[in-house]
Amino acid sequence: MAEERGAPGGRPRQRRPTPAERRERRAAVEDPAEVLDAGARLLESRPRSVDEVRRRLVRLGYRPELVEAAIVRLTDLHYLDDDAFARAWIESRDRARPRGEHALRRELELKGVDRAIVASALDDRRESTLEDAAVDGEGEPVGADDAAAERLLRRRLAGILREADARRRRQRAYGLLARSGFSPDVCAAVSRRVLDAAAVDASEPVDEEPGDEEPGGD
Repeated sequence: MAEERGAPGGRPRQRRPTPAERRERRAAVEDPAEVLDAGARLLESRPRSVDEVRRRLVRLGYRPELVEAAIVRLTDLHYLDDDAFARAWIESRDRARPRGEHALRRELELKGVDRAIVASALDDRRESTLEDAAVDGEGEPVGADDAAAERLLRRRLAGILREADARRRRQRAYGLLARSGFSPDVCAAVSRRVLDAAAVDASEPVDEEPGDEEPGGD
């Protein structure tokens, strides 16, 4: 490996290999265990789909046949599971950054998850929302996207309510939901429901506590 001058103590410093040189070294790897270890390290930072790991290993320069062997082994060891990955992805989105079904479907398909797996995970999301509504017993049951849209809008509601014009408030609420992948029907219904409820809350008089009456009464 080439050496560079300038290391502390006057000793030559080894030059770091370029990305092309690293890919060339990996292309010469013949040990399947090294590729398996590389795949396992990719999964240490966050869960990934099968296709994500495959593409990453190929992009790193490993030979396709060794990559496929590593994928099979990681799947056998249950480190890779697209069904579990899709459900975890949807649950994470619903909890931290609610998205509409269209956006969720698109995100998972971009990660190479099979459409049938995505459809099954979204079906379970709908059923889970209906079951939660039945347990709570509060009002009419709403769809999964309605529930997710309402959670997202309520998180951003304070900023939207600072807009004085009612028409602009509704436009901002609708735009927020539309950008997050919710359908036009869901955007319209949820923004209307949440903003109407906020308007009612703002107009309700505050009940006086006992003892708050002004002195001097009869």
